[in-house]
Amino acid sequence: IVECDGQVIGKAGFYRFPDLGYLFDPAVWGQGLAREAVRAVIERGFAVHGLPRVTADVDPRNKASMRLLDRLGFTETHRQARTWLVGDMWCDSVYYALTSEAFVTGNRDQRTA
Repeated sequence: IVECDGQVIGKAGFYRFPDLGYLFDPAVWGQGLAREAVRAVIERGFAVHGLPRVTADVDPRNKASMRLLDRLGFTETHRQARTWLVGDMWCDSVYYALTSEAFVTGNRDQRTA
């Protein structure tokens, strides 16, 4: 659970190693809070759990989420059509990955970017 000023604003974590997941209240989008929280989850995954890589699956219509992953150093690995059935609508997926080595060497320099 992610809190800010005593209010729950979202959640971020691993729903199954090494698959990253996050969801934030639209009221806090664009404030850098998701980036800060997701970065902390990734750091813990590498440092505490010894994960060699972290993966993520994003709906290609969610451009903000794709930008977040790009900023954190993830790279797109592939795309697949009709992966999630939400209600009565099939959604596609864009898959991302970030290795611990790439995170250590590349992302730590981007903390203030």
